[in-house]
Amino acid sequence: MEHHQSEILNPATGWILMALLSALWIGLGIYWGKKAKNLDGFMLAGRNVGLAFGTATAMATWVTSNTTMLAPQFALQLGLWGMIAYSMAAFGLFLFAPLARRIKDLMPKGYTSGDFIRLRYGKTAWRVFLAISIFYSFTWLISMGMAGGILMNALSGIPYAVGMTVILGVCITYTLFGGLYAVIGTDYIQSVIIMIGVVVVGIAVLSHVDLSGVYSELESNRPMLVSVLLPASLMAVFNNLLFGIGEVFHSNVWWSRAFAMRKGIGSKAYTIAGIFWLPVPIAAGFIALTGGSLGVNITSPDMVGPLMAGNILGKAGAVVVFVVFFCSLASSIDSLLAATSDLILEDIYKKMINRKASEARLKRVSTLIILGLGLFAWLVCLPRVGTLATVLFFAGPMVASTIYPIVTGLYWKTASAGGAIWAMVLGSVSGLIAYIEVGWYTGSLIAATVSILTTVLFARFQPDNFNWKALDESLPAPGSVSNT
Repeated sequence: MEHHQSEILNPATGWILMALLSALWIGLGIYWGKKAKNLDGFMLAGRNVGLAFGTATAMATWVTSNTTMLAPQFALQLGLWGMIAYSMAAFGLFLFAPLARRIKDLMPKGYTSGDFIRLRYGKTAWRVFLAISIFYSFTWLISMGMAGGILMNALSGIPYAVGMTVILGVCITYTLFGGLYAVIGTDYIQSVIIMIGVVVVGIAVLSHVDLSGVYSELESNRPMLVSVLLPASLMAVFNNLLFGIGEVFHSNVWWSRAFAMRKGIGSKAYTIAGIFWLPVPIAAGFIALTGGSLGVNITSPDMVGPLMAGNILGKAGAVVVFVVFFCSLASSIDSLLAATSDLILEDIYKKMINRKASEARLKRVSTLIILGLGLFAWLVCLPRVGTLATVLFFAGPMVASTIYPIVTGLYWKTASAGGAIWAMVLGSVSGLIAYIEVGWYTGSLIAATVSILTTVLFARFQPDNFNWKALDESLPAPGSVSNT
């Protein structure tokens, strides 16, 4: 297999590209990071991000290794519905757009998604939420670290451990220097490169394959992939829709951007980002379906993306693919490192451990947290256990269980702490049981169903009467707040 991979891109070329891209992102990250003059700048880019940078960072962050590598895996295993299933994640961005406006209005000085849960539902719900959110962040980070190693190995034969180490090390380095300023600045350039690369790859693929031939080959040899009634695929569409919504709605990656963008920008930025993101997994998935007609042997489903692109485009095209994949990985890993470190710093260290910490102390602790996150991800990624899908989708039921506590918490005064707690607990447990006993493509669906029923029942029979002003900590505390 190593010999086959090394023929796609000369190993020496791979090493050179990796070195150049690493130097570029570290240099740009340090350059933009100079704007972070204080902790607010480091965590939230001064709360002054405009439409262009806001759209670019949302789009680039969502074009993850999971988009460029799992979308082809979905298509290979679940066919046409698999392509559509992965594209459903765009609705996470679309539906978060109005929430971003609501968040900015209610919490103009907020820092994290954890702040919202703590102020809206109290400490018990807050701790449950933090456990879910931090666990999810680890699985996402691990899946992308794995993808970095897989990418380097599949395209150029660079050893998995080396590629994984480099991509994590590069992102850790410039995130340490510049925080969210560095992340958003590099995301802007990365998003432009990704979109250009996708267009180039798409045109090249269409010019190299016969669409009728691809369909005929699938119908003859793998008819289930073109079946519109494949039960697992149909369930995967709804499961991935809810998983994608849960990923965006709960994650501090997206809340931090809502806080960082100027007033009135968040809703527009997330909507435009969703529009740009939607065709990417469909294009990536289509590449996988051409494998049979081109005679490409795929030995591991999560390597189908880079292997197919390299075979279709040849060595020159493989350079384009290498750059696009590297950018898609970096644009997500840096965002996750920054947002997760903010969540741990603000919600655990500052709120639970050291309430009186100075800004200088908080900055030092943030540095240690980012380093710790990177080291942990590296250690878990090293043995490469499982595929990207098995690593990431295990967290699906948990994040799906947070959707309705967040939505109802932002819009319903009657949404209660008890409803939020039990929605997250019962949704996570039932979803994980479905994940284990039935299949990964049912976990988020079951979790979201249980969560909404629990949230609505509590709001109906044990309603709260929440005072929205309690969410703005810059205001004097309201006289009475139902916040158990």
